[in-house]
Amino acid sequence: MADQPRRPRTLNDARTEAEAVFKKVTTKAPEPPPKKGALPGVKELVSLRIDQDVLEHFQQWGPGWQDRINDALRKAAGK
Repeated sequence: MADQPRRPRTLNDARTEAEAVFKKVTTKAPEPPPKKGALPGVKELVSLRIDQDVLEHFQQWGPGWQDRINDALRKAAGK
């Protein structure tokens, strides 16, 4: 079968192609959602594996051992 001749490009074809390229280049990518900031004073529940002797060290003075661990971690983090 013989090859069919290509149809000539029209002004509308060129305009459509140009608009598609322009739109691709000028369209802004969607911005990622803003990161949630930490609220002061809000604690997050986590599971943490700690050596038994370290845990006993913080628990030896009674209640509040979780706050003492938090304070020690904050100090180690430089905050």
